[in-house]
Amino acid sequence: MIEMTMKFLQINILRKLWLLVLAVPLVGCISSQPFPQGVVLTPPTPTPVMRAPKVGQEWVYQVRNIFNQEILDVVTEKVVSVGKEIRIARTGLKAGPLDDEIQSPWGHVIQDPHWKPTQKFEQAIPLWPEQLVPGWSGFYRTRYQVPGYPDSSYYWGLNIKAIEWERITVPAGSFAVLHYQSEAPYFESNDLFRLANYRLDDYWLSPEIGRWVIRRDYGRYITAGVYWSNAYWEDYLQWELISWK
Repeated sequence: MIEMTMKFLQINILRKLWLLVLAVPLVGCISSQPFPQGVVLTPPTPTPVMRAPKVGQEWVYQVRNIFNQEILDVVTEKVVSVGKEIRIARTGLKAGPLDDEIQSPWGHVIQDPHWKPTQKFEQAIPLWPEQLVPGWSGFYRTRYQVPGYPDSSYYWGLNIKAIEWERITVPAGSFAVLHYQSEAPYFESNDLFRLANYRLDDYWLSPEIGRWVIRRDYGRYITAGVYWSNAYWEDYLQWELISWK
């Protein structure tokens, strides 16, 4: 019990230090990048329900490097099976076949391929807020494995917070969306040279399409001798919906 308490305190302290220190170098970089701007909406009543999954549903995204706005790839995500598990096959126009996303049940991810390497969680965790209501938040802890390496697992902690309803326009059209954040303030990497890690994802989720219309994410990490002010970038990408069915 003492060990668990100490670890929890350590995580909270690390998270606070990370947010304070990281804010300084990001001001000149992240704040200068265009951030999706929607029109704030009154929370809908009743609260919308996410579209149920069906085989053949498809979402196509253009993936941008936010530093220079270059389109890196066009990724198609398609529901290929529905049952105990919902499997979403993914293919990049440039990258070719990508790892599948697996949900079980709908809205709870058991295999998440969006970051590298793909994560396979011991317990499924929510992909979006359990209540699509501004101000709702939840914290989830589990462990994950990297597919192909079943002998090792790593700590994963995730904060999810619903921010506000907006109307936002993307290449695929205009949508009423819930803007929410998923933050991993501390987690263990399978790369043992990484001493501390941080990831933040912003989503604009459309219940109408059963998926987000924008996903904007970045990750930072440090190794021995590196301070947060000079942390390495893991990614800084924006996914924009260009078509769906």
